[in-house]
Amino acid sequence: PHSGMDHQPKFFENLSGTGKAIGVLTSGGDAQGMNAAVRAVVRMGIYVKAKVYFVYEGYQGMVDGGDNIVEVSWESVSSILQVGGTVIGSARCKSFRTREGRLQAAYNLVQRGITNLCVIGGDGSLTGANLFREEWSGLLEELAQKGKIDEDAVKKYAYLNIVGMVGSIDNDFCGTDMTIGTDSALHRIIEVVDAIMTTAQSHQRTFVLEVMGRHCGYLALVSALACGADWVFIPEYPPEEGWEDSMCVKLSENRARKKRLNIIIVAEGAIDCHNKPITSEKVKDLVVQRLGFDTRVTILGHVQRGGTPSAFDRILASRMGVEAVLALLEATPATPACVVSLSGNQAVRLPLMECVQMTQEVQKAMDEGRFVEAVRLRGRSFENNLNTYKLLSHKKPDAELPKTNFNVAVLNVGAPAAGMNAAVRAAVRVGITEGHKMFAVIDGFEGFARGKIKEISWGYVGGWTGQGGSILGTKRTLPAKYLEKIADQMRTNNINALMVIGGFEAYLGLLELSAAREKYDEFCVPMVMVPATVSNNVPGSDFSIGADTALNTITDTCDRIKQSASGTKRRVFIIETMGGYCGYLANMGALAAGADAAYIFEEQFDIRELQANVEHLTEKMKTSIQRGLVLRNENCNENYTTDFIYQLYSEEGKGVFDCRKNVLGHMQQGGAPSPFDRNFGTKISAKAMQWISKKLKETYRKGKVFANTDDSVCLLGMRRRNLVFQPVAELKNETDFVHRIPKEQWWLKLRPLMKILAKYKTSYDVSDSGQLEHVAMHSPKEAETGAI
Repeated sequence: PHSGMDHQPKFFENLSGTGKAIGVLTSGGDAQGMNAAVRAVVRMGIYVKAKVYFVYEGYQGMVDGGDNIVEVSWESVSSILQVGGTVIGSARCKSFRTREGRLQAAYNLVQRGITNLCVIGGDGSLTGANLFREEWSGLLEELAQKGKIDEDAVKKYAYLNIVGMVGSIDNDFCGTDMTIGTDSALHRIIEVVDAIMTTAQSHQRTFVLEVMGRHCGYLALVSALACGADWVFIPEYPPEEGWEDSMCVKLSENRARKKRLNIIIVAEGAIDCHNKPITSEKVKDLVVQRLGFDTRVTILGHVQRGGTPSAFDRILASRMGVEAVLALLEATPATPACVVSLSGNQAVRLPLMECVQMTQEVQKAMDEGRFVEAVRLRGRSFENNLNTYKLLSHKKPDAELPKTNFNVAVLNVGAPAAGMNAAVRAAVRVGITEGHKMFAVIDGFEGFARGKIKEISWGYVGGWTGQGGSILGTKRTLPAKYLEKIADQMRTNNINALMVIGGFEAYLGLLELSAAREKYDEFCVPMVMVPATVSNNVPGSDFSIGADTALNTITDTCDRIKQSASGTKRRVFIIETMGGYCGYLANMGALAAGADAAYIFEEQFDIRELQANVEHLTEKMKTSIQRGLVLRNENCNENYTTDFIYQLYSEEGKGVFDCRKNVLGHMQQGGAPSPFDRNFGTKISAKAMQWISKKLKETYRKGKVFANTDDSVCLLGMRRRNLVFQPVAELKNETDFVHRIPKEQWWLKLRPLMKILAKYKTSYDVSDSGQLEHVAMHSPKEAETGAI
C-alpha cells in the first residue's frame, strides 16, 4: 500500500549523481547519531552512483588535506550506526576562520573534484560552511592566479553546494524540532535522574542537577518535564524577583506533603532577570542555608554527549542523511545552502542562513532581556514544553483553584505501554488545576463495571512520570458486555467526562460507548482518547505513547545481538518483534539497528523474496561484514512463521552462514519510559484534558452535561506536524478492523530507506521529500497546536 498522497510519485532514478563527488564532515561538538548520519550520506551517495569522501577531523582535515580526505566504500561505514560520537573525528579549527585556511581547503577539494559538501555540526560550523560557499568562486580565481589550478578547473568546479545537518545535543538551532543527539542526551540525563531518585528516596534529600546548555535550556526543560522536577532554571526564562523565597516555600511545602525527594534542574547557562548567572552551587547553598535540607549537587557534564545513540536519533539521522544527498543532487547554483531538518515527522529543507539568523536572534533577545520574545523565537515545541511544565509543576492553593463541580474519570485500556503513567499524571493535575474532581478507574472497563473507582489527588500521582507499565492497571476487555453496569457506575459517581488512555481496544471501546448513547444517557458526556500502545497501530495518530520505548528496547537488543554475531563470524539472526499486524516496530527497528531485511504484514512477500534475501546475505558474507540481522513482525504472515524463516535460512545458508533466532516478546512492553514517551504522554494528555474542560462548558445545560454529537467523542493524535482532535466516528473509514491497523500508515514511505541502506535495489519516492521552505515565525496563537 502506498502513502495516501494524491501526487504522482517521482522516483530518483533521474537524479543519478554519476560523477558527482560528495564530501562529508562532522564539525564542532560531537553528538550521538552523527555516525548514523555519516553512514546514510555515504550509502545513499554510493547508491546514486556518486563518489563519497570522508573529511577527517572536520574543517582542520579539509585545510590539512592529504590522507584526511579519503574516498570511501559501502563497507567503510559498517558497524558505526550504534557508535556514539563521530568516527571521522571533529575538531575546532582556527585556520579555517582565515581566508588563507579556506584557500587551502578549496585547493584540497578541487584536487579531488569535490563540489558537494555535507556538513554535520552546530550553527558555528554551518555558518562557516556558508561563508566558504559564498567565497568559493573568488577562492578558485585566486588559486588559478597563483598557478595552483588551471582555468578548466575553475570552470568545471565553479560552484560549491552545501547541505547542513544539525548535530547538537543542546537542540539550540532554530527551524528544527530536534537536532541530532538531543534525544540521546535526554536519555543520559533521565537515566541519571532515575538512578538518583532511588538513592534519594532512602534519605530525605534535595538534589541539584546541572545539565548542559550554555545558551539553550531545552535539555533542562524537557528533563524537568520528564522527571517531574520541583524547579528548573533555564536561560530563556529567568525566575522573577524574589525567586529564592518562592522556591524555598515550594520545597518545604513538598517536604510537608511527605515528598522525600526534591529535584532542581539547572541549565549551565541559567541566569536571573538581571542576566547574572545562577549556578548549581548557589542554588545548593541557598537551600542549605534557608531550609537546612541535606542537599547534593551532581554535574552531568560530558556524560550527556556520550553513550550509544537512541533509536530516535538513529532514525532521525538516517532520514536526514538520505534527504541531504537528495538535496545535493537537486541543488543548482541558484539554490541557497540549506539545512535538512525535522518538523513533526516530516523531513523539511530550510535556508541555512535564515535558521542561523533566527538562532542569533534568540541570543540577542536574551542579551537584551526580552525573554518572552526569546521563548517565542525558540519555536512552538519549546514554548509548549515551558507552558506544560508551568501547568504541572506547581499546585495553586485550594482557595485559588476554580470549582466547576464536574467529575472526570481517567482509565487505562489495552496492553500496558511505557508512558501511560505520565499521561495519567498530566491528566489528573491539569484536571485539578481546571477545577474538576478527578477519579481514577482501576483495571480498565472491567474495573469500571465493578465499581473500582476512587477520587485521586494532586500528590497521589507525584513521581509517576518515570514509572513503566500502568499503575492504574489495564485490561483488554471491551465495554459492550458491561454497558449497564458501567452506566450505573457513571450515574452513581456522577461522572461527567471520560478520558481513556490506551491502544486499539480503547478506540473500539469509545466506538461502543458512543453507539450505546441511544440507550443510556449516562454516556452522553465528552469522551477523549489518548493513544498509548507499543504497536503504534491506532488510526488517527502517527505516534502512540509507548512505541518509542519499545523501539529502544528492540534497538538495544539488536545491538547486542550484532555484537555476538560479529564475534562468531558468518551468523544471521532472525528476530521477532511485537505489534500484532502492524509492522511499525519491525520496520523502524530494522532502520534503527541497520538490519538486512524486515518482514511486515503491510508489504506482502513470497518465497521469491525470501530467496532473494538469502542470496543477498550469501553475497554479504563474502565481504568483510560477516553478519546478518533480519526482523520479522509477529503476524506478518501466518505460513512464513519465524520458525519457518529460520529453518529456510539455515538450510539455504548451509556452508555459508549459520542461523539463530530470537523472539523478543513482552520485554518490549516493559521498562522505564523513554524521555520521548514521558514528554509526549505528558503534553498530549494535558491537551486532551483542556479539551474536556472546553467541551464540559459547551455541553452544560440546565444543571447537567449532555453531549451526543460525534465531535464529543474524539481521539487526540499527532498528524504530520500537529496535534489534532478527530471524532472516532470519522476514523472508522480509515481503519482496517480485521487486522486492527490504520489503512494508511506514514512510516511505509520510510521502508525503501531501510532497503537502500542495506544495499538493495529499490525505488524511493522523493515527491514527498523536502521542498525548500522558509523558517516560519509562528504567532502566539499557533503555539496551541504545537509540535512535540
